Amino acid sequence: MTALAHERPETMSEASADTVNEPDLDEVLWQAWKAMELPEGYRAEIIEGAIEVSPTGRLTHAQIANRLRRALDKFLDGGEYACHQDTNVIYERKGWIPDAFVAPEDLELHADEEGLGVEASAVNLVVEVVSPGRRSLDRDRIRKRREYARAGIPVYVIIDDYDGQGAVTLFTGPRPDKADWEDIHRVPYGTEVTVPEGPAKGFVIGEAITGPKRG
Repeated sequence: MTALAHERPETMSEASADTVNEPDLDEVLWQAWKAMELPEGYRAEIIEGAIEVSPTGRLTHAQIANRLRRALDKFLDGGEYACHQDTNVIYERKGWIPDAFVAPEDLELHADEEGLGVEASAVNLVVEVVSPGRRSLDRDRIRKRREYARAGIPVYVIIDDYDGQGAVTLFTGPRPDKADWEDIHRVPYGTEVTVPEGPAKGFVIGEAITGPKRG
C-alpha cells in the first residue's frame, strides 16, 4: 500500500507536466500555417480554430474587389490611409486575408511581431466579396463575421452576389465579447450604402462597384 501510495502522486505529477508542456492549439495552428507552401492561386487562413484553404475568386469576384479597391484608393487619396489587398491581418495567432481592407498607408509601422502581416488593431474596415459554395458562403457570412467582431475591427462589409439578387451588408459596432455586431445594415444591389465611420467615412458602395442585380 505504501508503494502504491508513493507511485500515484508521481503518475499524477507526470500527467500534469505533460499537460503543462502540451502546446496550445492556437500555437500549433499558427506554426502549421506559417510552414504551409501552397500552389499559386490558393490562400490559407486561420479561422475559428481551423486552417482553411481556398482558391482565389472567379472573374466576377476579382472585378468587384478591384473596382472597390480603386474607388477606395481614390476616396482616400491624399490622406494617411489606403486600401490594401493580399496581405495577412493578424490577431492573436490567427491570420486572415480579406479581399480588401483600410489601414494606414505605411503598414510597416503596424506589422505583427514576426512581420507576417498587419496587426488587426490597425485595420479600420474589412471587405469580403462572397464566392459561391456553401463553405465559402458560411466563411464570410458567419465565421469571419464573428472573427472580425472578436478582433474589434470597426467596420465589416460583405458584398454578396448570392444573397437574393445580390446584397451589401454593413456591420458596425463590434462586440468582441459576443463575437457579434451592434448594428447590421443590409441593402440590395442597386441601392447605395455609405460607410458611417473611420477613414472611409462617407465612402459609397453602390452599383458602380457591385454591378447590377443578379438573376
